Amino acid sequence: MNLSDVIKRPLITEKSTLLKGVANSVLFAVDFRANKKEVREAVEKHFKVKVVDVRTMNVAGKTKRRGRTVGLRPGWKKAVVTLKEGDKIEFFEGV
Repeated sequence: MNLSDVIKRPLITEKSTLLKGVANSVLFAVDFRANKKEVREAVEKHFKVKVVDVRTMNVAGKTKRRGRTVGLRPGWKKAVVTLKEGDKIEFFEGV
């Protein structure tokens, strides 16, 4: 898998900003087929930081209804990347 295709987008939520301050961790939505090693290499290459730990989880898609029709949103994969002490990734600088 190409390393530029591994990371889809950063996850900016209340929980992710709390983790960023407390545990120096950043959350990403990653490709469903990516493993921890590929996520680590992609983050280190893109953001030029040292990764200490990577935790991944599969998020199940939600069931949605529109009248009688029942559908399912697609599932996705989330990665929690812990950075080395002193390293950081800024998505919104100066906001």
